[in-house]
Formats: sequence, C-alpha cells, structure tokens
Amino acid sequence: MPSVDLMQAIPVAVYTTDRQGRITFFNEAAADLWGHRPVIGEDQWCGSWKLRHLDGRAMAHDECPMAVALLEERDVRWGQAIAERPDGQLIPFSAHPVLLRDEAGGIVGAINTLLDLRSQTQADEARIRLSAIVESSMDAIISKDLNSIITSWNDAAERLFGYTPAEAIGRPVTMLIPFDHLDEEALIISRIRIGERVPSYETVRLRKDGRLIPVSLTVSPIRDSIGRIIGASKIARDISSHKESERRIRLLMREVNHRVKNQYSVIISMIRETSKLTSTPEAFLGQVRERIMALSQSHDLLVNAEWRGATVSELVEAQIKPFAMQARLSMAGPVVMLQPNAVQYLGIAFHELATNSAKHGALSRHGGQVEIEWAVTTAAGDEIFRLVWREHGGPIVDEVTRRGFGSVVLKRVAPQALSGSGRLEFDREGVVWTLEAPLRFVQTSLADVMAE
Repeated sequence: MPSVDLMQAIPVAVYTTDRQGRITFFNEAAADLWGHRPVIGEDQWCGSWKLRHLDGRAMAHDECPMAVALLEERDVRWGQAIAERPDGQLIPFSAHPVLLRDEAGGIVGAINTLLDLRSQTQADEARIRLSAIVESSMDAIISKDLNSIITSWNDAAERLFGYTPAEAIGRPVTMLIPFDHLDEEALIISRIRIGERVPSYETVRLRKDGRLIPVSLTVSPIRDSIGRIIGASKIARDISSHKESERRIRLLMREVNHRVKNQYSVIISMIRETSKLTSTPEAFLGQVRERIMALSQSHDLLVNAEWRGATVSELVEAQIKPFAMQARLSMAGPVVMLQPNAVQYLGIAFHELATNSAKHGALSRHGGQVEIEWAVTTAAGDEIFRLVWREHGGPIVDEVTRRGFGSVVLKRVAPQALSGSGRLEFDREGVVWTLEAPLRFVQTSLADVMAE
C-alpha cells in the first residue's frame, strides 16, 4: 500500500478502509471534499457527512461505491454520488475503490480515490447552454477544421443552405462557395491559422438547390484546452431581405426622381403656356398659383393612396369641390383606377374645365349642371378609355372668347400625355369636352398595384 506521506501529498481525495469498511486513513484533500473529518476506526464506508444519489435521493453509506466494492468483493470504476457537507453544499464526485489484498490474496481492505466533478459539471453545463444557444440561433453556425472540413452544423444552417447535418458534416465547406468566390476560403483559413478573427463581411454562398444567397459572414478561430487553434467557427446570416429592401429603396428613389421630373415638366409647360396667354404679371402669377394648387390636389390624392393612383370620381370631386356643390355635379362610369401620370394631367384638365365653368359656363349660373360620363370600349382590338365633360344650363359661349391655356390643356397637353386625343366643343348650353385614349395609358395595371 502507498505510504501515508505519499497519499497526503496527492492533491486528489484518497482514503482507505479495513475489510469491514471502517476508515483507516484519509488525506487532507478528502477532508476538504467532504467538509467533514471522519473518526478513524469508527466511521464506515465513506467520510462524507451525508450522501446522495445523482438524482438527489438520499444514499445510505452502505450503498456507496466503497461499500459495493467491499461487499461484492470487486473493484468499482467510475461510481458516482454526491457528498453533502454539513454546511449544505453539494459536491458531485466519482469514486474508484480498489480492493487491497494480502500475500495470500485475501481481502484486507480497500483504497478509494475521489474526483471532484464540480469543474466537469460546470463545463458540461456550459457546453449544454452553448449547444442550446447554437441550435436555437436564427443564424447558421458551422464549425470546420483547418482543412476546411465541416465538423458541426446547426438547424439554421440546414434551413439556410438546404443540407441536413448528415449531408454536410465531413464534407469540405467549399461546397457552399460559388466557384468565383473560392479564393475567399484560402484567405479565411490563412487568417484563422495565425489566430485572427475575420470580421463580418458580405458575400454570396451556394444552396443545395443551386441558388445563390447573399450572406453576412463572421469567422473566428476555435482553440483546444491548451490554446492550440484546431478549426474555425463560422456564423452566416441570411441578408436576402436586407438586400431586397436596399433594392426596393433604390427602385423607389429612381421612381421618385422620375415622378419629380414629370412634375417639373408639367409645371414648366404650365408656366410657358400661361405666359403666352396673360397680359400682366399679376394675371400670370394668379393663374400659375391656381394651377399649381390644382396640381398639388392631384398629388395629395396620389400620396394618400401611396402613389397607386386615384379613381376618376375621386379626381373629379377633388378638382371641382372648390367650385360647386355636389348636387350640381353628376358622374357615371365604371371604377377606373388612374395611373399617376393620368391623375396629374387629367387633374389639370378638370381644373381648367371647372375654373372656366365657374367663370363663364354652367357653374356661373344658378341651376347650371356639369355631367361627366366615362366608359371603356373596344376598337380594333384595343381597349379605349372615353370621357365626356358636358355642361347644361350655362350661357352661350363664343369659341373665340375661350381660347387660352385651358384650351391648350384640353386639346393638346392632357390628351397627348395619355397618347390620346381631345375635342373641345361649344354647345348652346355649355362646353363639351371629349377625351379618348388607350386604356393602358390611363389605367393602373393590377401588376403595378401589387408591386406598390
């Protein structure tokens, strides 16, 4: 049997018993583990104050690994229990009792070595927590060795790349890298080998189905217990939605730029034509102000509808509301959602018609009425949008007195903007304006609405 001095020097808990299990020696490491000093020759089987099974149930001392070894006359390897100290602290340990025999082979006692499992338990708990975090992560987390062979693969990696763990583990990580990005892996491994972390960067990777996906990658070295670099951990985040948002923002900015330029074109045309047909700066300023306000009302409709467009009836009501009560206006026609360009140009046309009607036409007289009808017809295989503005109960108007910017808008500007034609007539009861244009230049398509 090892000498007492040697066993005292060992930093591991050691104690001995006689054939009946009475403790004959224990070192200081054992006393420290137990938090208790047993009585030599009296305490039996184990020096613990109390014992428990790993599930927390109380364990009798004659059930402990040392008792099993002596009672069953066999060595016990990796028997486990929990020592409860007098202060209530619980110490998990593994026991390795070995029988001691005399020269004739008879059992004279046993020696037991106890290993404190607290550090191992803490490490196990840390591994369990880390494993739970990795498996529940929404990001793909992959580990690989220094030869770029995949060694672990979480659920998010399967969702992102389409491979199951069985399909991925053991294969080179280059199966996820497009051919024209293979140089990235060599650079990553070279940096990992010298202990560098590769900060997040954006790139593309290859799914099992052959589809390319944009990802943000972060790669960190993995070290073993003595600090040697043995591999790398890679976190891949799917940034498809982020890239799609960027694409939509760029598209929106281009669309806004296009629409602003259209607005500028309309305003410039309005100013140019108004300047030709006004005699004083005051008149010019007043008419331009009114027409820009009318344009802004159409713009408000578009903004409120998130630029999807506006119906014909919404546009008519917005432009005529300042000039006439609803009772003096009648509208009839199917629901047609006008595209933004049509809203702006038809809005200017309706403003000119309403303004002129309030000054010189049906709306300038009590009882005068404005009737607006529209329909969609087919001609030569093409759908045609046809709208008629007709006034009743107004004074007789001489065509010569009606020449001005409004006439230009109704005959040329608005119709041409819609690739159509306009006809302005002067009946005895008031103005009749007829617009015909291909429906595709007037109506917002379902695809456009869905895209918005």
